[in-house]
Amino acid sequence: MSTQRPAEAGAAPEADSLSLRRFAAPKYWGTWALYLALRAVEKLPFAWQLAVGRPLGRLLALAAPSRRRIVDINLAACFPELSRKDRALLARRHFEAVGLSFIETAIGWFSPIERLRRLVRVEGREHLERALAAERGIIVLSAHFTPLETGFAIFEDLCPGMACMYRPQRNAMMDALILRGRGRFAGEQIPRDDVRALLRRLKAGGVVAYMPDQTYLGNQSALLPFFGVPAMTNVATAKMARLGGAVVLPYFFRRLPGAAGYVGTFMPPLEIEADDPAETTRRWVEALERHIRLAPEQYLWSYKKFKGRPPPLPQLYD
Repeated sequence: MSTQRPAEAGAAPEADSLSLRRFAAPKYWGTWALYLALRAVEKLPFAWQLAVGRPLGRLLALAAPSRRRIVDINLAACFPELSRKDRALLARRHFEAVGLSFIETAIGWFSPIERLRRLVRVEGREHLERALAAERGIIVLSAHFTPLETGFAIFEDLCPGMACMYRPQRNAMMDALILRGRGRFAGEQIPRDDVRALLRRLKAGGVVAYMPDQTYLGNQSALLPFFGVPAMTNVATAKMARLGGAVVLPYFFRRLPGAAGYVGTFMPPLEIEADDPAETTRRWVEALERHIRLAPEQYLWSYKKFKGRPPPLPQLYD
């Protein structure tokens, strides 16, 4: 059974808008250096790439004390059972994983699909095939893990032409690089605040990747526990699924120990409580927590997960 769905006509960015020739100004030279480094590191054997990525992450930890502080606060809140020493070790491993995300971006954007097939093992593919056969819209529900670009690049093989949400960048060249890199699997890239475009895609029977774990939509959020700690949480997924007539398919991914590669895992469809989006989201967050515990260093802890909480809850990052 084929899992391919054609992209909507005109959905992909025009070639001229993705050309890098227009970024000759000195303000883009740093971005050019990043681009060339990504192209170079993608050519290395996987074991060598890992050897480059980890020390890069340790340097980042030294260069970004404000990020280190956020990571420390989040880990203390979510893993109070760990000793201070164990949390410090987890923080170090997290920054190594962030360094490896540089490598994983290169793999996800530039590696041939044949290499991705060797590196990424897909579990639960039958859940995706079943959802595709139903000919309804599909929300591939995921979260921000450091191997993000590799975890989704494999969709070039699984379901080409899907759509994804993305955050437009202030740096125009970086914006073009992201659109080009993710364009290998995404026929349409929807700005994260364009909910109408997302719903149109779902109603047309399309597949949309959506990661709501770090997005808050005002009245579309609720105070829900994350590792037992109250956090303002996006609860819009259930509403979008209902309005778009879509199946919600959780999808997680992680890097395996050593040089074993990656695993992407599709879960059974999430049961949607039409009248209780907070309950639907609570079940999703529980599934997310279980996956994080498999490789906690690979979740993106440098984000202020507990910001914006109402009084009398303490503001952890002040």
